[in-house]
Amino acid sequence: MNPAPIAQPLRLAVLCPHFAPDTAPTGEVITRIVHELAALGHEVHVITALPWYREHRLEAGWEGKWVRKERTAWGTITRVNPFPGDDKRNLLRRAAGFAGFSVLAGLTSLVGGRVDAVIAMSPPLTMGLTGWGTHLVRRGPLVFNIQDVFPDAAVETGAITNTKIIAVARWLERVSYQRSAAVTVLSDDLRDNVAAKVKEKYRDRVHVIPNFVDTEFIRPADRMTALRSELGIGDEPVVLYAGNVGFSQSLEMVVDAAAEFPHATFLINGDGAARSTLEQRAAHLPNVRFSGYQPKARVPEVLATGDVHLVPLKRGLGRVSVPSKTYSILAAGRPVLAAIDPGTEVPRMLAASGGGIAVAPDDPAAFADGLRTLLGDLVTARAMGAAGREWVLGAASPQAVALAYEHLVRSLLS
Repeated sequence: MNPAPIAQPLRLAVLCPHFAPDTAPTGEVITRIVHELAALGHEVHVITALPWYREHRLEAGWEGKWVRKERTAWGTITRVNPFPGDDKRNLLRRAAGFAGFSVLAGLTSLVGGRVDAVIAMSPPLTMGLTGWGTHLVRRGPLVFNIQDVFPDAAVETGAITNTKIIAVARWLERVSYQRSAAVTVLSDDLRDNVAAKVKEKYRDRVHVIPNFVDTEFIRPADRMTALRSELGIGDEPVVLYAGNVGFSQSLEMVVDAAAEFPHATFLINGDGAARSTLEQRAAHLPNVRFSGYQPKARVPEVLATGDVHLVPLKRGLGRVSVPSKTYSILAAGRPVLAAIDPGTEVPRMLAASGGGIAVAPDDPAAFADGLRTLLGDLVTARAMGAAGREWVLGAASPQAVALAYEHLVRSLLS
């Protein structure tokens, strides 16, 4: 009997808006996927933005050139100007920046010869057409990875109300999906959302590949962290929100709830368009603290600081977005209180893992009840955190996610 043929390594082009050392959560996701694909023996060529996420401007040391290319042991990384704007609330300016980045990334991605597949990550939604253009020149089938469904989230939050802009975004969304050989989403909810927007003959192109968490890097740790000392927090319970401080999260509800729990410190760790408004709202509350993004090396410490972690998402967004921070919180062995649409991915994760409580979104009374349950019995809360850690160890490893992408690409080639 002849031995089975050995699968040849793949040659891949990956187009993404963020990549290490940029600090965006989606950048951390795609960086690890690329490294795991490289560990499987594949050649990967990344086209991404110069680091800019932390302050929405180019980071020190990266200015001066619109395009920078570096060789790695597994391929190349080409970084281009993302045309960032300091005003995160100026949607027109941000849209222009995303469009400029997508065009420049697209032009840069055309060089380098044939590939076995093109993987493009959204948002921004414009990366779908950028990836399609790359596919036309470099021939590999397009795999369009959707982290958040746009424009649904922006419409739900009222960030976009202009009907013409919404119509253009819907058209761009539909065209991008239908020109992709495969569309990957993070959950069954997102699969249903995307499949409903394309013709029936395209619906089997939509696949679920969840994000992952690095359970070696993020581990349970002592709650009395250096970050507590730096912020003047003692050994009282800490209710922690860590992530983007934007308008998709119900952080006004979080700040208002702090008044009911004066024995606990509420810490909002991160930056974003809504932070200054929230700080004004919390000015009279001595138990509410704010701190900016921490370096990646301190992420496990930040997560360990919280006794209860929050995942609040405004009504209607649970079906268009899966907050990847949930996996990290569970990996850190901390319980989650999620205020999010029932029946969506995060409540299902918490039910499966026993790692926390899910309540209805934008419901201050239900949110306060959830806090009361967890803060009133910290022993049980810690047991929830331990259960979440055990669940995530088996459900969301980086290796499994990379293998899922490899399998998908090979299936497209065959």
